[in-house]
Amino acid sequence: MPIANTSLYTKVQYLQRQAASLLLYQSVLQGEVGMAFLELLQAIRYTDSDARGCLQAYGRYFHALAAKNQNWEDYLITQLLFSKNPFTKLAEVKEFEELPPALVAAVQHDLQILQSLYECSSASLSEWIQSVAHMPISPVVWYKEQEFVGVETFATYLQDLDNWGDAVEELAAYYRQCGSGLFAEYRALRWQAGQFIGIRYSDPVKLSALVGYESQRDALLKNTEFLLSGEMALHVLLYGSRGSGKSSLVKSLLNEYSERSLRLLEVTKSDLKDLPEIVEYLRGVSQKFIIFVDDLSFEEDDDAFKALKVVLEGNLTARPQNVVVYATSNRRHLIREFFVDRPTPKDNEEVHAWDTMQEKLSFSDRFGLTLTFEPADQKTYLKIVQHLAAQAEINITQEDLEFQALQWATRHNGRSGRTARQFVDFLKADLRLFYVNNNTSNTSD
Repeated sequence: MPIANTSLYTKVQYLQRQAASLLLYQSVLQGEVGMAFLELLQAIRYTDSDARGCLQAYGRYFHALAAKNQNWEDYLITQLLFSKNPFTKLAEVKEFEELPPALVAAVQHDLQILQSLYECSSASLSEWIQSVAHMPISPVVWYKEQEFVGVETFATYLQDLDNWGDAVEELAAYYRQCGSGLFAEYRALRWQAGQFIGIRYSDPVKLSALVGYESQRDALLKNTEFLLSGEMALHVLLYGSRGSGKSSLVKSLLNEYSERSLRLLEVTKSDLKDLPEIVEYLRGVSQKFIIFVDDLSFEEDDDAFKALKVVLEGNLTARPQNVVVYATSNRRHLIREFFVDRPTPKDNEEVHAWDTMQEKLSFSDRFGLTLTFEPADQKTYLKIVQHLAAQAEINITQEDLEFQALQWATRHNGRSGRTARQFVDFLKADLRLFYVNNNTSNTSD
């Protein structure tokens, strides 16, 4: 039955009608927190005799906010800015003056509704629960210091605005600059089972941590600058010895350039068959994309080979300027070839078998830029170790550091950037543990 408090009943009923009348931004309330909020309003409006359902609904709402580690207000604004709908899609690629007036009016309408929902704070909901459940004190309110990661400026602008309906043009400018949906929320993504999946915790490796292959690094940075500047960048193949830092170099670009709307999209070899579809989807998006394919190689008659070939060579469809492929491989010739594949003048053989073999061997040439990573010699290996040790603030003599590093390389995976990183990580942990144990022993004495 409806709650007896007429004033509270009217407030709740009004909020429910507001939420139901959203035209474009329904997705804001379709997540776990949004659904818990709507269910709580319904429970408050129709409180049962012992208010058990109402209290349980508040518990689900509290739990959803705590799981997100966000206040209701923070959640609502971030959902607004990351929403994907007809307005956000057009605002990414068109000037505000070119947007349909009906779409602008619909956004004005929705922003005013979202402002009224924003003003329904968790503290207010807690007081309403206390009232309808006849509790001596109100339930605990979920609260944490506000933090709008990546959307601080616009969030502050909205908070200071009397009428959110006046923010449509500013909102369109935000989408044009930062994008919307998953590509605004995540810097790194992967293509999996036919859809984009956001990667919340991407590899934090930085360019400053990578040494030993400066000419390759500089060439890749220059090509990436072309991409970010709207020029036609080249597809890149990074090939060479294992552990030389090829993958780390590509991943470090994200941490260097993500503020300039660069996104890294990981596509595994098994999903390369979807590559033409992926590229077409990204064509109309405001961000710049590096499609990252790690450890690339193919078997004969591989569908993935054919799909990648279409993207690298092009077809009748113009290539989008906001997408490039960066692939790593330990093989210069990406398609495995056996001696049996070599053409011999036998009956029932393909007449132009040599041409077929050359197509296989030259596939890597279809990348506009090929960067070679040779095995690290002793000088390069020690240079990498010294650089990483300095960053880790390891305080031992250079002679001792080099001796231990060479011993490590002999006993483990040989000289490479990966081996150097593993050695420095081990040495840092070992020295720290030694220091802790030594201090503990001295204290107990």
